[in-house]
Amino acid sequence: MESLNVATPTRRGRDLKQFLAPVKYSMVGFSDALYELGEALVDLSLIRPQYRWVDVLNARAARQRAAEDDYESSETTSMGQSLHIHAASAHYANTRVGINPSLGFRLFITDDDGAKVSPWHDIPLKNDDGTMNFVCEIPKDTTAKMEVATDEKLTPIKQDTSDDNKLRYYPYSINWNYGMLPQTWEDPKHEHPTMKVSGDNDPVDVVEIGSAALAMGSVTPVKPVGVYAMIDGGELDWKVIAISTSDPKAKDINDVADVEKHFPGELEKIRVWFRDYKTPEGKPQNEFGLDGKCMDKAYTLGVIEEAHDAYTALKSGLSANEYEFSLE
Repeated sequence: MESLNVATPTRRGRDLKQFLAPVKYSMVGFSDALYELGEALVDLSLIRPQYRWVDVLNARAARQRAAEDDYESSETTSMGQSLHIHAASAHYANTRVGINPSLGFRLFITDDDGAKVSPWHDIPLKNDDGTMNFVCEIPKDTTAKMEVATDEKLTPIKQDTSDDNKLRYYPYSINWNYGMLPQTWEDPKHEHPTMKVSGDNDPVDVVEIGSAALAMGSVTPVKPVGVYAMIDGGELDWKVIAISTSDPKAKDINDVADVEKHFPGELEKIRVWFRDYKTPEGKPQNEFGLDGKCMDKAYTLGVIEEAHDAYTALKSGLSANEYEFSLE
């Protein structure tokens, strides 16, 4: 049986996708409406939260299901062809608690023995071959704003919430896999010497530019090759550009110049996406330091090393934990 990669579909695969798109999005709109109705009924105390059955129908879960599978799976088209979906790392698996999406949903990382581990504390930053581990929080082409819960025991992945405790979504899909580097921390007390801004108090973010959608909670070896100095609300929020070592183009991507060569225009797309994604909410554009330039690999590795040193000081107690982090 012919094996097809989702990232490079055949003509027949594209035709099938186009044919099904109207059906998919009409159901999305219908089930989104049901979800919002359920939320309204709960807010009015007309139904109890535990009977919020429409959560199950939320179309946003359907949008992400393929990207979030924790195991290697395949789907069969009407032509009888197998569409291969990228699997999670062989060394880590996932355990889910609660319905996704919901305020109570948590995704825990487990090791080879099935024990829960922290994606922030227990997964190493570096591998023996010089690559680094990327924890995927948000699979590409999805909208739910997922994040490692740094203030909860074992730091599971959860969906971020707004000030009024509503689940957060991007206004449009993110076009890359997005997540974090374990054992890193952007120290809010450390001011950058030239930009005069301090860290955003989170692990270092990663934009993974490979062709495959990675599963939420997957742990993937990547090659960091560039970094943007995004400034969000006056805080420094580094965005590391990396590529999965299993991507077909990974062998050709060794520094930031290679990204422009093999992914022309991609770096600018990333910068513009992160500059503008909050503007539909009426918020100002994010800014970028270092003249808006995506810095090279050497600079990127220096940023990561500094954030790793800051994390080590936090974990060891050399830096005080003033932020209610869970360091377990």
